[in-house]
Amino acid sequence: MSVSLQVLYPTDNGTTFDHAYYGSKHMEIVGQCMGPHIEKTVVTKGLAGGPDTPAGYHAIATILFADQAAMDAAMAAGGPAMQDIPNFYSGQPQLLIGEVTG
Repeated sequence: MSVSLQVLYPTDNGTTFDHAYYGSKHMEIVGQCMGPHIEKTVVTKGLAGGPDTPAGYHAIATILFADQAAMDAAMAAGGPAMQDIPNFYSGQPQLLIGEVTG
C-alpha cells in the first residue's frame, strides 16, 4: 500500500521561504539522500487560500513511497535534507504521513 509524506511550510508568524533555493538546491539534496526510496515528488507553491485569502502555506511537498518500509528507509537517510531546512525556511515545517487512498 502506498504511503505519502507531506511537508507543509506554514506562512504564519512572518516566516520566510526561499523558493529559488528550495527548487534548485533543497530538492536536489532530497533526491540525493532519499531518492532511491521515492516513487514520486510533487511540490506545490502556495498562491492563495481561496478568493481574497492569502495562502496559509509557502509550499507543500508531497512525496510518495511504495510502502511504509520505503518511507522508513527514506526517513532514516533524510538527515541532510532535514539539516538543510534553515537554509530556505525560517519556521518549523509540519509533517503529515498518510495512506494513499486515491
